[in-house]
Amino acid sequence: MLRLCTAANLPEAHLLLHRLMHAGIEARVLNEHAQGGLGDIPFTHAYPEIWIMEAADAPRAREIVREFERAPLSPDTAQCQACGEFNPQGFEICWSCGKPLSREP
Repeated sequence: MLRLCTAANLPEAHLLLHRLMHAGIEARVLNEHAQGGLGDIPFTHAYPEIWIMEAADAPRAREIVREFERAPLSPDTAQCQACGEFNPQGFEICWSCGKPLSREP
């Protein structure tokens, strides 16, 4: 087994897992239930991790991760003027800093 990457959250980890599996790369998500240990373990150890079974698949798997990370943002996102974070359509306040969002360009 080889650790491929750390995901920002569990939904992202499973999106990556399914892309890898679709490409024929056997992979697993580890630390799925580690969030319950926060406070007892460092938060960086609770992030979900994607591991691949065969080291020979690493180059293709890394390219799949790069493609996932380069995916364009939805045109309906709004960038927060206060902190720069992108927010999905329908949000009126920034999910990151709580400041009101402006949908004007």
